[in-house]
Order: sequence, then C-alpha cells, then structure tokens
Amino acid sequence: MASAGDPVTTGLVASLSRPGGNITGFTNLASELSGKRLDLLRETIPGLKRIGLLIHGADPLDKAFVSETRTAAARAGIELDVGRVPHPEDLDSALSAMTKDRVGALIVLANLPVPVQRTASLAVQYRLPTISLLNQFAEAGGLMSYGASVSDIRRRTASHVDRILKGAKPADLPVEQPTKFELVINLKTAKALGLTIPPSVLGRADQVIE
Repeated sequence: MASAGDPVTTGLVASLSRPGGNITGFTNLASELSGKRLDLLRETIPGLKRIGLLIHGADPLDKAFVSETRTAAARAGIELDVGRVPHPEDLDSALSAMTKDRVGALIVLANLPVPVQRTASLAVQYRLPTISLLNQFAEAGGLMSYGASVSDIRRRTASHVDRILKGAKPADLPVEQPTKFELVINLKTAKALGLTIPPSVLGRADQVIE
C-alpha cells in the first residue's frame, strides 16, 4: 500500500504494528487529519458555525471520516452536514443542499467519483470554501488542501519494496505512518470567494498558488 487511508478500519490489515497476511506499506492518516482540516477552515473563516463533509457514500473509508470529523466539529461547537456523492450526477444536488443549509465551508474527500477540477469549480460557483487532503485539489481550484505528502510516501515505499524483494515477509513489516505533511493554499480561489487568508494560515503554507 502506498498512501492507503485507514487500512485497519477498512480491513486491509489486522493492525499497523502487526499487519499479518500479505499486505503492508503506508497509511496517509487521511481520516485522522479531519480535525486539522476543520481547524484550518475555522482559522480562515471567522465565525464559522456550520461545516459540510462531502463523502462518496459507499466507500468503507467514509465511516472513519464521518466519525473523526463529527468528533472534531462537536469539540469546536460546529454543526456538521454530511453530503453523499455516489455518482457524478449527484455532485450538483449535494452542493445545492449544502448551500440551502447555510454551510459555511466544506471538507471534500478524495474518493468522489468526480474529477477534482469539476468539484473545485462547482464549489466556487456555490460560494463554498473547500479543503481536501490531496494537494491536487488545491492545484485544481479548491481553496486549500492539507494532508500527508504523497510524493514523500511513494519515495519511502521503495524501501519496503526493496526489503520484500530481498525476502522480508509483508506480515512482519509494520505499516508506517507519514512524517511529512503539506498545506497548499490557492489565493486565486480565495480572491474569487472574496476571502482573505489570515497571515497565521498563509505563513504555514508549503505551497501558495497565486
């Protein structure tokens, strides 16, 4: 696995330390970082009271995302709306429903069956600031992305492959967690939404798109 989301919850491995079976690799802590993404939106949008979470709806990983985000939202005193996009044609209605419910910002999962450019641009049309876990989302027009560095994980995956080719059993190799994380901010999208990114957030960005 190179950059798998929550492999224990989805049943790919027995545990991170002792995966068992014939699978090992890296997790990207996708759902575990939900609270951090929520915090970034709160810092960027003062007075945020209601947030949306856009999920696939039929992916086993959705459950962990919803649970982590709901916990973080409750801790921050923010209401959470969950929208499902199991098919490409469901995106428009999901964003429309979020707007009607007065959602102030949106966390977007990376497993939607819609090109990231389409999701990002339609969210801007609905005036919804967004954050996702892959930097490709911000590069495609989303407001922000925050997550594990996929390029760093893929580089580190080579060492796992080397050890397995030399005879190591996957069951004996612990699933490793990311050590490098990236925040990407798209200032063009911020301008289109009429948002000013606070210096406290902008200063932490690994990449700024202008």
